[in-house]
Amino acid sequence: MRKRTRAREFALQILYQRDITHDPYDTVLANFWAGRDQEQIDENLKGFTEQLVKGTLENLTFIDAKITQYATNWQLARMPVVDRNVLRLGCFELIFCQDIPPKVSINEAVELAKKYSGPEAGKFVNAILDKIKQDIKK
Repeated sequence: MRKRTRAREFALQILYQRDITHDPYDTVLANFWAGRDQEQIDENLKGFTEQLVKGTLENLTFIDAKITQYATNWQLARMPVVDRNVLRLGCFELIFCQDIPPKVSINEAVELAKKYSGPEAGKFVNAILDKIKQDIKK
């Protein structure tokens, strides 16, 4: 698995845990890395993971509003937790990570949704992130 793909998986897991527990970011992050101290995770991978999580959380209000704008007939709070956090992560990349091509961000988010939620979630994530991508181009 590529390092950035793995970092996105870690970021999703951290965002999911924070969404469920409502624990502070620092606590969730410390617990997450402590649970993987035997894995000898590359510092660049950790850095990218933390950049994704911190950026997503720092811009959460804006990101949630953007998702809500395009998730017609869906309330953010009623979305499955995994789908909601995949969308948040993908939306953060699309809007705030200019060095990552939009197609890569969307494809990675779709794959995360398929892996951790299901095939229909992949279609849902793709549709919403594609609308956000089109909005950004305007």
